[in-house]
Amino acid sequence: MLWKEYARRDQTRREHLLELQAALQLRLLTVRDYRPAVQALVDLAMQADKGLVLAQALVGYLRQQAILLPGANVIERICAEAVTRATRRIYDVLTLSLSDEHRTRLDQLLTRRDDGRMTWLAWLRLPPGKASSRQMLKHIDRLKILHAIDLPAGLDRMVHRNRLLKIAREGAQMTPADLARFEKQRRHATLVAIVIEATATVTDEIVDLHDRIIGRLFNAAKKKHQEQFHRSGKAINDKVRLYGKLGRALLEAKENGGDAFRAIESVMSWEVFTKSVSEAEQLAQPEAFDFLHQIGDHYATLRRYVPAFLDILKLRAAPAATNVLDAVDTIRAMDNDGVRKMPADAPTAFVKPRWRPLVMPGGGIDRRYYELCALAALRNALRSGDIWVQGSRQFRDFDDYLLPTENFQAIMQGNVLPLPIFADCDPYLKERRQLLEQRLATASPPITGCPMRSSLNRA
Repeated sequence: MLWKEYARRDQTRREHLLELQAALQLRLLTVRDYRPAVQALVDLAMQADKGLVLAQALVGYLRQQAILLPGANVIERICAEAVTRATRRIYDVLTLSLSDEHRTRLDQLLTRRDDGRMTWLAWLRLPPGKASSRQMLKHIDRLKILHAIDLPAGLDRMVHRNRLLKIAREGAQMTPADLARFEKQRRHATLVAIVIEATATVTDEIVDLHDRIIGRLFNAAKKKHQEQFHRSGKAINDKVRLYGKLGRALLEAKENGGDAFRAIESVMSWEVFTKSVSEAEQLAQPEAFDFLHQIGDHYATLRRYVPAFLDILKLRAAPAATNVLDAVDTIRAMDNDGVRKMPADAPTAFVKPRWRPLVMPGGGIDRRYYELCALAALRNALRSGDIWVQGSRQFRDFDDYLLPTENFQAIMQGNVLPLPIFADCDPYLKERRQLLEQRLATASPPITGCPMRSSLNRA
């Protein structure tokens, strides 16, 4: 009876718990441990604010500190406090380098445009619409407004991409009136995130519009080429049949020793023959039977936006596409200087054999087809990643995904590579040998004279 009562006592559970804590050297979470636990999560919360990720990190931290896990509500409060502190720190980072002029420009985004129908921020969020030169110019105007805010350089690199994107998305879901009611620091930080993301989005949409416009022009030229060939099909067939008869008459004249001119006149009169030759020349397609010559009819469509398009984008190229970028720079310089005639030393290495008869007819350079060829090559280079756009998200430089060189060198010199691998070969081989020894010992007892074990010991 005494043992049953002992097990039922509430004091027994508490006493045993204290004894287990003492034996295992564990302790309960106290108020003194609360702040260090929150601080341990802040750096992670600067990168991600997902509760599960933070909770897992907190559990790992508490176990390292030999602290018993508290209740779920306590863990939730610690994670929430860490997110709050990280968010405030992000707001500080985004707004610390802003001048009064920057803040004024950001606040102006919440005011209505001159037409009074929508705010500047709502106008900047409008989608590009269908692929046309008119929509392209409107979108270029949006990008100019974003560039005019002139945020401090490198601001997007000072905050983790995940948190910056979430702040921008939260701001995008709110009306300008709601944003205007935010506390000053939060409002400006949110607007900074929106501007950074909007700049990348609008830049990508401009490049995509150009891609779609070029594609539409190619499709229209190809369709026109096919329709013309289809419409002239009957006339071509008539000419083929006519010249078939004419050829047969000439062959018979040669076999019989007759006169070739009389053979022609036996089929048709000389006047009809002369007229048919002129008609055949009109029906004839280019030797390559290509539709590229039809694209020249759409040159005016591109000229409406190309000067502004090339002026607003900051392009850089890999070695494989430097010729294309040189051609783009030549076109940009001609537009800025108001020059119409192509310079004799304009780069032409990017011109493919398919384009060469159109771009360089008779040894000269046709500006119309030169620009069309360069813009088509620019489109392909952007697709392949050989040319990238500064400020873009989809067409950004591959090096932007990597750590800065100086940061990576500092990590390597400090031997603190944040990856679960060995940066040095010797520790890796030592760890592998130890693991192999353990596996051999587990599989079978030591064997005297085992060549594998002897070689491992010598190593």
